[in-house]
Amino acid sequence: MRRVAWGLLLLFAFAIPWEYSLDLGEPLGNVARVVGLLLLLAAVPAVLQAGSMRTPGALQWMVLAFYLWFCCTYFWTIEPVVTLERMRANFQVMMTVWLVWEFAESPQDLRVLLRAFVAGSCVLAVLTLANFASPQTIAEGQVRFAAIGQDPNDVARFLDIGFPLAAFLLNSEPRWPARLLALGYMPLGLIAVLLTASRGGFLAAVVALGGCGILLARSHAKGVLVVAVALPAIAAALWFTVPHEIFERLATIPEQLQSGDLNQRMNIWTAGWHAFVQAPLLGSGAGSFVSVAGTAPMDTAHNTALAIAVNGGLLGLFLAVAIVVLAARSILQTHGALRLALTMALLVWVITAMVATVEESRTTWLLLALIALAGRLALEQPERLAACFPDSAPATACSEVPAPAV
Repeated sequence: MRRVAWGLLLLFAFAIPWEYSLDLGEPLGNVARVVGLLLLLAAVPAVLQAGSMRTPGALQWMVLAFYLWFCCTYFWTIEPVVTLERMRANFQVMMTVWLVWEFAESPQDLRVLLRAFVAGSCVLAVLTLANFASPQTIAEGQVRFAAIGQDPNDVARFLDIGFPLAAFLLNSEPRWPARLLALGYMPLGLIAVLLTASRGGFLAAVVALGGCGILLARSHAKGVLVVAVALPAIAAALWFTVPHEIFERLATIPEQLQSGDLNQRMNIWTAGWHAFVQAPLLGSGAGSFVSVAGTAPMDTAHNTALAIAVNGGLLGLFLAVAIVVLAARSILQTHGALRLALTMALLVWVITAMVATVEESRTTWLLLALIALAGRLALEQPERLAACFPDSAPATACSEVPAPAV
């Protein structure tokens, strides 16, 4: 059963970036939800069969406390039905942190999980390009493009997180098909981010690609120099490929920053602040932001910290900050290119969290799970981790380095 659970975990990581593009309808839901439920059904008997489970780390305990706190908000929520639904949904997304911790055992497992996520991000980018090329969107004169079933802003954010991970794999993959996957994601993901016309996603992409440049310069300095020289040609190609309306929208970024409006987000944040001060300590209940802030039914807080503070109060916000701090500590336990890649991925996540509500996203919890796994491996198997992800020499198969004695 453990092998079945591991295979489903890889499929789960692969499906998360493009999950909303394949929805099977009620009661099943999207593809990641279906795979996640199958994974849970395989994981529980696998743990029971083994007779024990891996001792949780500090981050896993904090995630559990975070989840249980939001379950407690059911007792004072202003939206009992919505809170009950959020309890179920939060379990489905947060369980990722435990599943990765339990079933990933080696640096090779970390590499395969990263590979699965980047491959899933490639699917998301391809689906976005397919939407751009579809006759329907061309006939409708659409300006923003995203994979079917996805929000353009979410697509851009998911793709941005994939950039530093792909650059890291490009340096560390021992076989050319995997390196080709990582290399191909770079231009594919960039074009897809531009097609979403997401201003926040574009700014995060600039940061992510800057990190990619630093990562690749460590072992591919000549290649980075060639790309830098070719930037004018690349920009010209994008100019003639991407609709000009997208560039016009991205050009409004300075105006939005100067005005402080941020596409009406300031109004939402002001309403959210007024909602927060009504119940600052305990919050108004999981999923209650729209009701208590009086925003449009389909709207969100557009700020992760504000959403958590309104729903779970200062105590919920404290737990969320503690999770991020523990993730940062896990990154500091790693070394070299792995530390840099995970730092850039977490930084991109923090930037997107400032203008989006991402605590309900499976991508968020998968990223935190991968960071926690990397920190654990850096402590338990430092030599194998260094062999899998070297800073300069070509990567070798992790199995060539003996595992530590148990």
